[in-house]
Amino acid sequence: MQRLPEPLREPLTPMPVLLPPMLIAQAQVQMGCNGTLLQARGRAELKRAIELLKLSLSLEAEAATADGALASLQARLDSVRQALQQLGVRKLEVTSPSTWTRSPELKKPALTTASLQVSGELAPAQLQRLIRQVGSLPGVRLSPVDPRAQTSGDAASQARLLKAAYGSALGQAKTIAAAIGLHQLRPLEVEVEGGGGPPILMRAMASSDRAPFDPAELPEPVDRLSLLVRFCAR
Repeated sequence: MQRLPEPLREPLTPMPVLLPPMLIAQAQVQMGCNGTLLQARGRAELKRAIELLKLSLSLEAEAATADGALASLQARLDSVRQALQQLGVRKLEVTSPSTWTRSPELKKPALTTASLQVSGELAPAQLQRLIRQVGSLPGVRLSPVDPRAQTSGDAASQARLLKAAYGSALGQAKTIAAAIGLHQLRPLEVEVEGGGGPPILMRAMASSDRAPFDPAELPEPVDRLSLLVRFCAR
């Protein structure tokens, strides 16, 4: 009986196993610890004085045609620009306009709306005038103001936040280690995260006999930082 030739078999090449970078980093951390691996998250926040307010607003105008809406928008922008200049607004920025047409409805003709965005920086003492004088102009919709702190103190603030957040994580790790009978801690890895505070909502007031908007009542800018620290406990 004639034997058939065996099919050619190519040698199998082992395929490398690719692990996600996060798993590789965690494996490296675990290999560097000859004890128990602990991790703790520390958080810290620091209030700072307000130096300026970051403002933004949207401006709209409507007309039967796109040309008419853009012309009306330009006229309103001139009024807004003059009012902001009187308040000493710095770094004034104006976006290019956009338009869209609303379909005609029952007893309502089609209208074209033109809009743009305006932003800048304002002294906190001008908050009341911004809301009353600019917020009451036609087509203006004020957005939340963003209190900003002095940039000159950013490095010092970051250093204080790091120290406080790491101290918080270290305290937690010591408590956990003591609970399981361990007393020596060695930091292996630190992952730093940031954070921020919410913007401040505002709108124009309808009457002049109400209490004014006081910039001193604005919450101070808050720098926040959180970090995750991995320790080797023995």
